[in-house]
Amino acid sequence: MASVAAPQSAPAPERQAATPAIETVGLCKAYGGKTVLHDLTLSVAPGEVFGFLGPNGAGKTTTIKILTGLVQPTAGEARIFGRPASEPAARRQIGYLPENFRFHDWLTGEALLDFHGRLAGMSATARRARIPEVIALVGLAGRGGERLRGYSKGMTQRIGLAQAILHRPGLVLLDEPTSALDPVGRREVRDLIRQLRSEGVATFLNSHLLTEIEMVCDRVAIVDRGRVVRGGRLADLVAGEPELRVTVERVDAALLAALDRHAEVLAVEDTTIVLRVSDLAIAPAVAETVVRGGYRLRGLVPLQRSLEEVFVSLVERGDG
Repeated sequence: MASVAAPQSAPAPERQAATPAIETVGLCKAYGGKTVLHDLTLSVAPGEVFGFLGPNGAGKTTTIKILTGLVQPTAGEARIFGRPASEPAARRQIGYLPENFRFHDWLTGEALLDFHGRLAGMSATARRARIPEVIALVGLAGRGGERLRGYSKGMTQRIGLAQAILHRPGLVLLDEPTSALDPVGRREVRDLIRQLRSEGVATFLNSHLLTEIEMVCDRVAIVDRGRVVRGGRLADLVAGEPELRVTVERVDAALLAALDRHAEVLAVEDTTIVLRVSDLAIAPAVAETVVRGGYRLRGLVPLQRSLEEVFVSLVERGDG
C-alpha cells in the first residue's frame, strides 16, 4: 500500500517556516552486523525541493523508511515538522510515492483515491472536491473512471502521484516519480513539483535521472555507502571554472595570444581551442576577438560541469 498517511488534521503551527519539514541528526541504522546509514544529518525546509541522490545500496531506501516511520533508527533522530518521524502525527503530514508500488487493479482511479482519502481521514465532502482536482493535476482528466488494470505504466505512475498529494500534505516523498513517464509526462511532473513548492509544500525527491534533479531541486545531498559525501545548493555543487570550446577555420600563434587576453588557453585540439574562463558571459567578447582578427568562427560552445559529472566523480572515488 503506497499511502502512509494517517487521519488528516495537521495543525497549522507544525508548518511554520521556522520548523524544518525534515530534520535528521546523527541518523544511523544497522541490520545485524552491517551498518547501512552512518551519521546522516540533513535538513529540508518547508517549500524546498530537495534531491536525495546515491547509487543502489547507498542507504536511500532505508532513510525513506525511517522518515515514514516504517523502520526505527539504531541511533540518532529523524523529525517531520518538529515531531519524531515515528509518531502518527508526523505521518499525517507526509504524502509518499515509493518506487515499487502496487494498487488494487480492480478499482477505478477514482475509487483508489477515495480509498486513500478515507485512510487519510478526509471527509466525504473533501474527497468529492479534491479527487477530480488531483486527477486533472497529474494529467488523467477523463480517465478516473477507468479500472487500474487498463492503465498503462505511465498512467499508473500518475495515479500514484495523485494519491501522494491527495490529502494536501506538507511534505511529499517521491521515489523515482518519473521513471515510467515519457518526456511530456516528466515535464508535467516537474511542473507539479514547482506548483507544490509555490504552495509551501516540501518535496524530498529521489531519482536516478540527474537531469531531472538539476531542473527542479533547490538543494541536493549525495549519499554513498550510508554517508552524505556532498551536499548543498545545486548551483554551488556544480560550480567551478567554466570552459569555452572555440572552433575556428585555422589556429595560429596570433589568435592564441589574442584569446589569452580573455581567458587561459587550456588546450588546442586541431582547430578547436579550449579556454578556461571566469564567467561564461565573456563568450560574446571572445567571438568578437576571433572575427575582428580575421578568423572564421565555426563554433563557440560553453561547457559547465554537470550534476552527473559531480555525482560520478564522488561515487567512483569513494569520497567521504
